[in-house]
Formats: sequence, structure tokens, C-alpha cells
Amino acid sequence: MTSRLLGRVDLGRAVLALGLCGAAGGILVAGLVMPLVGGAGLAARSAASTLTDLPAPLREEPLPEVTRLLDRNGHQIAQFYYQNRQSVPLSAVAPVMRQAIVAIEDARFYEHGGLDLKGTLRAFVTNTRAGGIRQGGSSISQQLVKNIMLSQAESEQERAQALVRSFRRKLDELRYALALERKYTKDQILERYLNIAYFGAGAFGVQAAAKRFFGVDAADLTLTQAATLAGAVRTPYDTDPSLGDERRERLRARRDLVLGRMAELGVIGKDAARTAAAEPLALHLRPEPGGCAGSAHPFFCVYVEREVLTNPAFGYTRADRERRLQRGGLTIWTTIDPVAQRAAERAIAARVRPRDNQVASETMIEPGTGLIRAMAVSKRYGRNPHDRDLGPSTTYNLAADTAHGGGLGLQAGSTFKVFTLATALKQGMRFGDGFTIPGAYVPSYGYRDCSGRAVNDPNTVIHNAGGEGGGGPYSLEMGTWQSVNIFYMRLEREVGLCDVVQTAKSLGIRRADGTPLHEVPTFTLGANEMDPTTVAAAYAAFAARGRYCRPMAITAVVERDGTRTEIPPACVTALEPAVADAVSHVLTGVFTKGTMRGQSIGRPAAGKTGTNNGYTSAWFAGYTPGLAAAVSVGDIRGSYRYPLTGVTIGGRYYGAVQGASLPGPIWVDSMHAALRDTPPYGFVPPDMARFGGGFTPGLKEALEKQREKEKKKREAERGKHDDGDSASASDKDATDGAASGGEQGSGSARTTPLAGGGRTTPTAVRAVSAAPPSRSTVVHPTRDSPAATGARSVARGTSPRAPLRRGPGGVPATTDGTGWASLARPHAAPPAAPPAVRRAEARRDTARHGAAQHGAAQHGAAQHGAAERGTQKHGANNHGTADHGTAGRRAAVPPRTPGARHGAVSHEGRHPRTTHDATHDAKHGAAHAAKQPARGRASRRAEAPARRHHPVHRVRRHA
Repeated sequence: MTSRLLGRVDLGRAVLALGLCGAAGGILVAGLVMPLVGGAGLAARSAASTLTDLPAPLREEPLPEVTRLLDRNGHQIAQFYYQNRQSVPLSAVAPVMRQAIVAIEDARFYEHGGLDLKGTLRAFVTNTRAGGIRQGGSSISQQLVKNIMLSQAESEQERAQALVRSFRRKLDELRYALALERKYTKDQILERYLNIAYFGAGAFGVQAAAKRFFGVDAADLTLTQAATLAGAVRTPYDTDPSLGDERRERLRARRDLVLGRMAELGVIGKDAARTAAAEPLALHLRPEPGGCAGSAHPFFCVYVEREVLTNPAFGYTRADRERRLQRGGLTIWTTIDPVAQRAAERAIAARVRPRDNQVASETMIEPGTGLIRAMAVSKRYGRNPHDRDLGPSTTYNLAADTAHGGGLGLQAGSTFKVFTLATALKQGMRFGDGFTIPGAYVPSYGYRDCSGRAVNDPNTVIHNAGGEGGGGPYSLEMGTWQSVNIFYMRLEREVGLCDVVQTAKSLGIRRADGTPLHEVPTFTLGANEMDPTTVAAAYAAFAARGRYCRPMAITAVVERDGTRTEIPPACVTALEPAVADAVSHVLTGVFTKGTMRGQSIGRPAAGKTGTNNGYTSAWFAGYTPGLAAAVSVGDIRGSYRYPLTGVTIGGRYYGAVQGASLPGPIWVDSMHAALRDTPPYGFVPPDMARFGGGFTPGLKEALEKQREKEKKKREAERGKHDDGDSASASDKDATDGAASGGEQGSGSARTTPLAGGGRTTPTAVRAVSAAPPSRSTVVHPTRDSPAATGARSVARGTSPRAPLRRGPGGVPATTDGTGWASLARPHAAPPAAPPAVRRAEARRDTARHGAAQHGAAQHGAAQHGAAERGTQKHGANNHGTADHGTAGRRAAVPPRTPGARHGAVSHEGRHPRTTHDATHDAKHGAAHAAKQPARGRASRRAEAPARRHHPVHRVRRHA
């Protein structure tokens, strides 16, 4: 009660003093006070009641704080803010800064109770004499109230009301200041004021101002620096040093005024004040850009920003999410890896320039988690001069989809063939299985989308090499390595278009523009527009043995109060691990025997090129067990109007840009650098008992003829050079190697074909530099065709399964319109083999007759071929039984372990040989080794239907 009475007495004195100020000082103060004391009785009592019945303190919303983005190592890469502010406790502010702000703004701050009557009168007289503002008339508490009102203004109208000069606003400000004095201690009020005040140059709060003006923390401010900041508070716009020399001179004058005031109050000595005033401002204005334009990694920053603004976890509405991003003071831990990011940026910059109309984009993703490790684009982020559409900059995040700031995407080309490959393996197809294709193909029947609607296109003709190529036999591996369009169109029809689409969807495939996928016959050729992030995430699932993870840019969010929320990966099992391993096994051959032959990252890797029809875009997508990446290249003016033909990119001329000629090298360089400190793990070997043993009729003969043709051509070119033997040997090795389905990937350590798996142990990496260069860089593609010099036949498989029934006339029944989707299923019990397996067996049996295409392909390897050739003669095993026509007994023969017949990868995985096997080899192996090839060729000539030989050297690498 006593304190309340004393408070009223003090307030009465305040009113009286203000009245005296008005009488002595002028109309302004008199006008402010007269309504309170202008009459006796009711007016005076009303004024006293207004001041004594104080309101509750202002509702204080959390101050707008800077949201910071950190990389995986905790280094800041970007920041977002409505106001550039980072609140700090008073203990983190240099004492000299506290002294300077109190000296110039409210010298009696620690003495008065919210309204400093003496200070107000003194400021009024001083400012009147000086003809301008030299001292503050409001207390720090009053200034805090005004700043709180400004910070809570949501619109320009509310902001104008907070700044309007009126008696009512001044009175409210005073009442709230008195309320704050009751709620907080003096130090708490000073701390809030230092954190809320605007210092100019876009800096809110003393910490942001210290960083912005001098590049130091508030705790490290010197006397001169503190006086400079204290002088800026009163008129921050007039003294903004970022706006020119005139304002800097005003700021220096304000600094010297603060120093003089501090000396006058005895806070510092006069000599110290003079010394400090003689120093220059010594500003080190450090830009504090907000948003992604000022980020070191702007395109990744855009991805994170869009992730926050579209994720309900950050707020119910977009406005809520934007307010939280700009004002929330969050610390967002992101996934970006500086090493991988630099690798991607440098690899792109080395080949594509910002001013090129063609643009390259790359995203790197960690398999098994979906963490985005790098995101790079060849152009700079931002607007072009004069706001032109074309130029060295862009505001589109071309590495991502439209939902994350990207464009409409580019057709993904033959990178989509991997989804057809995975579907075929899932449905029961084996390594080495294949069929003969025509030179041109019309998808006139057999294609239905997932709604059951026929989507055939009888008006489209598909070619292998832009109309140049012919047909011929292809195995699953060769069709993949050489990226044969017709083979994959036929394969897609067999396995079912919808099944391929469902496989792609399960691996996260969505169109870049967010619309439904186009389920058309050319789906497997990449007819849908995609972005590198989506494609990289899909390929990462194969590296993770079928585990698909949604691309992820944020791992944790820390609130301003320190509360940390971890964000786990969002993953599902999209494929069986065994199927994913089989896909990886095939895709490793792209580097050693296919379109990327001669390009290596020095460790096991798998991937697929992509070149669209008409060269509208080019891609490469690939992976190692630890990192996946996808690279796209297209013209920013429009990929259909401006194809990648006859173009100069990065100072290099390209007659036509293919997946292996530009995206491939970018991928190789970026992955090599990104993984330089990572052990070279290998892939899990495929289950050869399940996937080995396929057969393609006529493939071996086609490759032999092609090899002879290439051999003669080389001999003619070499003339007198006597090195024909070595060339022949290399040709022979190339053909023989592919017959096993391709044992090794790019630079991989040899591993046994075990069905089980895990990562292989890091081993010494075998260099592959001896391989011929990629076709994209060769003047004579005929000479260095992957099929001619590097492709390895898959005419024989590795499983010891019995040969199975042939189709009518010895030709696989692949043209009857029945898809693999309805027929191909893994066989569980021997008596009930699925139709698709029987169809594959029929193909394998077409030209077998003594296993000539299996045994002969080993070039007399008695340890593998002799046993089978001998057993055919005597009928001692399942192969002989099958050749004698006992089709009913064939299915009952249990399959043997991988490698028993030919040893798919190495001899370590072979089935243990019996005493009978050894004795049989000794007695009959040598004789049959000499007789069998001739007999096999005769039987093939008698039974195999006429077919065109495949001109392998003319097959263009599509997509």
C-alpha cells in the first residue's frame, strides 16, 4: 500500500515537472502535458488515473531471428531472415558497449523508474539549443516499447501507427514503459533493447550490427567500435554507412558525440576520448545477404527452402511456414557434403560454361538414406542483366523438379531402360537370355497401360541407330550395354508396360512437372521429362540393394530454445535385394563392354547412358555402393527446338552430344573426386543359381562373324605390322568374356558368384585404361564398336540347369503377343516350371545340340567344357538327358550350384566335382573337345532358322 502511494506521489511530481517543462521550454512539451494539468478537478484526476492504473506489459512475441542453414559438417551455407538479428544475452555484449549506449541514450537509466524527468528536460534544452537531436529524450524503457510495437507490426499500416507522432501514442508508450519497469530488472530491459534496436545497414540487434559493421562479435567490440554503434541507434537511416560517404561522415560525428558524452559522465577519460575520436571509422562492412542468392550453394539452398515451405511439419499454412523460416531463428542441418559439392561443381564447370545455352545439372545421393550430397548447375544462380531470360544466370533449380524450384525437366532417355531390365529379372529372365530383333520395329500391339487401355502406336517406327541399324540376336546384357532401342521395346512388351511403370514408380520415378507419368510404348526409352535428383534417387536404390529412399535435404531442425528434432530417412523396400544385385551386375558392364567403355572411376561402378531421339537431351546415371549421381544436359531455350547437334559447349565442338560424350565424363570426374577418400567397396555378387544360365539363339555365331570381320579389317589396316596375333587374342577374349554375362564391373575386384551377400572387402583396383576409348570420342565408330572390341557374348550361361524345350521351329516364342508379365515367374518346384521359364528354356535349347555354344565358347577349356561335352555323348547327366529328347525328365533335374558348368566369375564358386566327372574327363574330354565344335556347327546350320546378322558396329548408343 505504501509503495503504491509513493508511486502515485512520484507520478504526480512527474506531471508537475512536465508542466514546468512546457512553461519553460516551449509549445511542444506544453502541448504534451496540458491535457493532464490544463485544469483543476476532473481533468487532473483523470490524468493521474491514466498514469497510475497501468496496463499489463506489452505482449512480447519472439523477436524475428535469422534462420541458418548448415552443411553436414556444421558450417553455415545460407541464412533467411525478415530482420537480420541474432539475439545474445547481456553477458555476451562487451561492457564498453553497454556503457556507450546508456551514456548517449539514457544516462540515468539505472536511477529512474521508467520516466527520467530530469533527463527529458535536459535533452529538450540541449536539443533546442543545438537545433537538432543530440541527446535522447525518451528513456531506454520507452524506446524498447516503441521497438516492440514496430516488430509486431504485420503491415505497413500497423508500422505507420507505431511511428506516428501523437500525444496518445506518447502517453501509451510511457504507460507501457512503467509496466516494463515493474516486470523486468534494469539489466533485462537493457538486454532486450540491445537485441531489438535497429543499427542501420540491415542489422537488427547489437550482435548482427557488430558483425555487419566490423566483422566481430558483440563481446569483442572496442571503445571506438562501441561508440560507433551507439551513435547509430538514434538515426540509423541517416547514418547508414552502406549508403555512401556522406552518411559515413554523419556516423563519425555521432561516434565522436558518444565519446564526448562518455568522457563527460566520467565513464572514460578525456584523453581516451580524444584518442578514440582521432581514429578512423575502420568499418569492415561484411555483406549479410538473406535468402539463396547469397548462399555458397544456391541451388541446393533453393531445394531446402522449398522443402520447408511445402512441408506441413513447419506450419499449417504456407504463410505460417514462411513466417517460421524468416523469423523463427531455426538452425537447419542439411545433407550437403562440401567435398561432393565441389566435385560436382568443378566437373560441370570444366565442360559447360555459364554463358552456354546448353545447361548441365547433377545431383549426388547417398544410397540407403536418400541424403542429397551435392546439387550443381552449370549456370549461376540469380537474374540476368536487364532481367533477360537468357544469360549466365538462372533462378530455376534445374537439378530438381518444379516442386523444389526446378523447371519442366528433360526426357530421361535410355536411363529408363534400367526399369525394364529390373522388371525382366524380377519376372524370371536370366543372364544371357535374349532374342533376335528386326532392323526396325513398330509398337503396333501388345502395349497396355496400368488402366488396361491399349496404348499401341502403329504410326511410330523405332530404329536402333537413327534408321541405320539392322537387327540380329541380342542377349539381355548386350541389349543393355549397347542400349539397343528395339531390343528394349520388345522386352518391355514381353514383361508388360504396366509392370515396368510400376517398377519405376516404386523407385520414386515421378515427372518433373508433377503430372502423371506418360504410360506409352516408348516409356522404356525415357519419354518422360525428369530431373537429376529423381533419377539419382532411383539409381541409388539399386546400389542399396532395392532400398529406395526419398531424396532428403534436411537431417535436423534446432529451435531457438535449443530443442532439436531429428528427421529420419523415408525408405521402403522397392525391389528384392537379389534382383537389385542382378541389375548392378549387368550395369557394371556398361563401363567395360558398353557405351561407357574406356571411362572409369577406378572402382566398381554401374550405370546407364541416355541419349534421346533427335539428341534433344543427354544423360548419364550411375552409382557405386556408397554414392549415386545423375547428370543431364539440354538446351535451356527448349530441348526440342534446340537439339544437341552441331553445338559448341564449354569451348568444345560436338557433332552430336550423347550420354557418353558429355554427361558421362562429368559423372566420371565428379564421382572420382567425391569418393577419393572412400574405400572402393564392390557390389554384392548376383545369385547365379537364380539368374545364371540364359541363352540367346544365334548370338555366338553373329559375334564370331563380327570378330572375323574386325580382324580382317585390322590386318588390312596394319599392313606389314606383325602384330595380328595379339589383336586376334584380344578379340577372342572380348567375345569369350561376354559369354559368361560379364564377370567384372569397372575396376572391380574379382569376387566369387555366391548367392549370399554383403559388401565385398575393399581390394586393389585394377586399372581399365587399356580398354579402347569410348565411341563418342572415336573417329571410326565401326572399328571401336563396343560389340566388336569390348562386348562379351552371353551365348552361354553359368547355371548347370538342363537345356529345355525349344519353341516351334527352334525359334523362341516372343512374337505371340503374350507378355512376360503374365508368364515369367520364378519357378519354385521342378514339376511346375512357370511358362516364362519354359519359354526361356526353349530359347536356350534352340541351338544347343551338344552344348556347342556353351562348351566351344570357352575355347577348349577342358575343366569346364569337357565334362558337358562328354556327358552329352553318354547321357550321364541332365544335359545329355535333355538332348536325348526326354523333356519330361528335364524339369525334374535339380539345378546345380553356380559355376558348376562354366564358373561364372571364378572357380571358387564351382560345384564340387565327383569321381565320375574326373574319370569321364580323363577318358573322353580330349576327344570330344576336338569333335564337338564341328558337330555343333553342323547341327546349327541344319536347325537354326535363317536370320540376319546383327551389324553390331552400327548400333548407336541411345540415351
